[in-house]
Amino acid sequence: MISPWQRRRQPDDVPTPVAVAVSDFCRRAKAPAPAQQVREALALLTEEEDFRVRALTDGEPETSPLGPFAVVDILRGVTPALAAQRQECGYYDVAQELAQVREEKTPPPAPAPTTPVFALPTPPSEETDAKTGRRKSAKAEAAAVQERIAPKKRTTDADDADTAAPAQAPQAPPDEEAPRFLKRELPRPRGRFTRVEAQRLSFFELTRAEGKETLEAAIEATEHRYSLLRTLEHRYNGPRGELTQVDMENVLRQHGIMETLEARERHNIETAYASQRGAAGRVAWALGLSPSELQRLTHALKLEEAVEALRERFRNEVLATGHLTHRLDLLGRDKYLVDLGIQKRFADALRKELERLAKDALPDATDLHSLANVVGRKHGAPAELVTRAFERLNLTEGLRKQLSAQAQSPSH
Repeated sequence: MISPWQRRRQPDDVPTPVAVAVSDFCRRAKAPAPAQQVREALALLTEEEDFRVRALTDGEPETSPLGPFAVVDILRGVTPALAAQRQECGYYDVAQELAQVREEKTPPPAPAPTTPVFALPTPPSEETDAKTGRRKSAKAEAAAVQERIAPKKRTTDADDADTAAPAQAPQAPPDEEAPRFLKRELPRPRGRFTRVEAQRLSFFELTRAEGKETLEAAIEATEHRYSLLRTLEHRYNGPRGELTQVDMENVLRQHGIMETLEARERHNIETAYASQRGAAGRVAWALGLSPSELQRLTHALKLEEAVEALRERFRNEVLATGHLTHRLDLLGRDKYLVDLGIQKRFADALRKELERLAKDALPDATDLHSLANVVGRKHGAPAELVTRAFERLNLTEGLRKQLSAQAQSPSH
């Protein structure tokens, strides 16, 4: 039975984006961990569970502290509150040591043989030769069997003429080197072995009464018209060749179920924009659409105003965020801010606020590191986030000059 604290893969095999997301989540959960510890924790999960990790780390921590092993424990079904208690009492330090001990005790897999060897029956220890009456050893008997079942080399007439005159050369002992087979290019399958695609049905099958049930079942299994078309075009031809989107929509209108598809698309788009907080790029990725397809679908459903209202709501939320830690964290999400179109506005507003906060904290600081600590302590933000914001907003050089001038002033 596999222990829950046993590795399913090597730490170096963990995808870097997943490890970065967990590291950022642990920092926000007030339990920052080194990169190697994060990878060792994620090595306890399989590659198929990485999407669950991203789903957890994309949100905000429900409690704190939560380290990387606590994240793995939550994915195994433990409540965040219990995981936080285990983090505080050092439970996961023991779990990490247990995982390392189990890895050390696991024997390495045996290397696969590279040279094929014929399976031989177990020979008797000794056997009497019929011609000489002498006993043959088990090794000699095995060599004789190996020689009999080895593949025979074809010879041409010219080879026979060359080898007829001289005496037969002694053969090398068969156990010195096993026969090797060279992989050759095989011919393509022909006749009844040829693989062909299933024959597509006629387009007029969809126009009949039975086609309505087929289309309704396909709509329930898809999220939008583009995925519905990809499903149907593998099974049906169009009236003039390949099935097109216009052909499909005409059939849906003929059966009176185009409104059903549009209602499903409208609900999926609005839900995706709400869950992705207005990020159009992530909405397209979640729905399996390209950005241009998402734009065309939104236009076809006449959702431009509703979508823009949702995006404007999230823009206002981002710009009106008062908590310094949240704003510093948003500063690192460049793609999200660019998607909403407010990256410059957000950076300018945060730069002015940090300049004001740094100016108030200058008398209590001696260098840039202590200045970040003072600002973070006064406003409840991590000092490393404040330092990163100084660098990203190009405030570092100006603050160093102010600190230097302050140190050289007579009052100090």
